[in-house]
Amino acid sequence: MLLGRPWGGCSLGRCVLLPVLALLLDSLGLLLLLLGILASLDYWDFLVYTGALILAFSLLLWITWYSLNIELPPEKLDL
Repeated sequence: MLLGRPWGGCSLGRCVLLPVLALLLDSLGLLLLLLGILASLDYWDFLVYTGALILAFSLLLWITWYSLNIELPPEKLDL
């Protein structure tokens, strides 16, 4: 048990699609970025910029997923 929860009790939160899509975009962006840096291609700049933009969009997905999974008790909302 880890902090009072069973070992298999970890979940991805409310929306599972966001982290899965973010992981796919992370891997695609990293692949394009590294391919543009390490391969000697004529269009290396396109790969580097596209990989960086995909990683930035993936970061937006991670921030959205994290923000949607913040849980506050109703007493703390001061409504």
